Order: sequence, then structure tokens, then C-alpha cells
Amino acid sequence: MATTTVSSVPLSLNDRITAGILALLIGGFLVFGAGLANSAVLHDTAHDVRHAYGFPCH
Repeated sequence: MATTTVSSVPLSLNDRITAGILALLIGGFLVFGAGLANSAVLHDTAHDVRHAYGFPCH
């Protein structure tokens, strides 16, 4: 039988807010930056990925 030990480090409120804002910026770029790009290849790739994840894009 295997045992697993998990340890966690508590994050301060400032660290959690920073991580949340960074995640929102990266997510916003992926959805809007790639989704609204003029490059046909970039747009088509993002479109196919959205369909693969079940994201309604149209």
C-alpha cells in the first residue's frame, strides 16, 4: 500500500489576488486575442480548440 504526503503553503491575500489577476489576463488573451486575431491560421486553430473543449463560439 502506498501512502502519499501532501503539504501546502498558505498564500497571502496579495498573492492570491495577483495569481487571480494573472489568470484572468492570460485567459482573456487566449479567448479574445487568439479568437479575434486577423491571422487565419491562428484564428482557425483557436476555433478548433474551442470546439474541442465544448466552448460555444458561434
